[in-house]
Amino acid sequence: MAPVKEGNCTALSEFILLGFGNGPARQMIPFVIFLVIYIVAMLGNTVLILIITANSHLHTPMYFFLMNLSLLDLCYSSTIAPRAMASFLAGNKAISYNGCAIQFFFFVLFLTAEAFLLAAMAYDRYSAICDPLRYPIAMSKWVCVLLVAGSYICGCVNSTVQTGFTFTLNYCGSNEIDHFFCDGPPLFSLSCSDTQINNLVMFILCGLIIASTALTVIISYIYIISTILRIRSAEGRHKAFSTCASHMVAVTLLYGSTAFMYLQPTWLSSLYPRKAVSVFYTFVIPMLNPFIYSLRNKDVKEALRRTLGHKSLKKLSLPLNRDRTEGVQVRFNLHKNLG
Repeated sequence: MAPVKEGNCTALSEFILLGFGNGPARQMIPFVIFLVIYIVAMLGNTVLILIITANSHLHTPMYFFLMNLSLLDLCYSSTIAPRAMASFLAGNKAISYNGCAIQFFFFVLFLTAEAFLLAAMAYDRYSAICDPLRYPIAMSKWVCVLLVAGSYICGCVNSTVQTGFTFTLNYCGSNEIDHFFCDGPPLFSLSCSDTQINNLVMFILCGLIIASTALTVIISYIYIISTILRIRSAEGRHKAFSTCASHMVAVTLLYGSTAFMYLQPTWLSSLYPRKAVSVFYTFVIPMLNPFIYSLRNKDVKEALRRTLGHKSLKKLSLPLNRDRTEGVQVRFNLHKNLG
């Protein structure tokens, strides 16, 4: 994708990501913060994926979706983090026109796919709790695969449309993006073209995505809560609620932050701390998701304990056997001497 030229205007070949200010001291602080959060997010999501893959009793629809959620978190945080940290550390804030378009495309793709995946996870919980007899059919292997594939397809469609509208604008003035990655609203503010259509397209598409997926989640949880309240056993109600609490926290965090960013009127955009909110949903949420799901999930904690315990037992088995043999020999010698 190449920059568009208009008349005598010289099109931009690169953008400058301003990040969080100038000066080495100002750049080092966000670098350290981003590095720590990114490492924790990478480790947490990778460990969760490995645990689900390695434990056959976790090969169920719920954990299949959870594994894909961790994969998406890895992908869309990795779309932003390495480039941002490199600019903080090296001081090179320039990003090529095509590089900016590619970053924007994949960021929108993965973020949109995650929104649809969270809606699919809500439907999975609805089927498991409200219609358990039909659950094996309703959430068969192929249905799960189709739901995940559909999430990526919806993400790809939205990303293609958004990227096409954004990077056919004319950029021939300032090339400084007041952000740490290539995002729609900061790019619109740089364009010398009329961006009313772009703002409208972004508002409509983001509104449709958030509204449709959020409505799926809300309707699913209305049925789920009404079903749970009819359970007579307090233990049964607690167990049912615990399987949904983690998902509701993840939904609230992602939908709330993205709605705050992309569904506000354009004239209010400068009044809100866009960078802080962007850090939250590009870095903090991918870091929190594996902990939200694993800390409240007995199956995941048990699988992790079993995996770590199995490795520890392998390492300790030889010394334990030797100690046991030596103990028997000592008791035999003591008995012989006493006799």
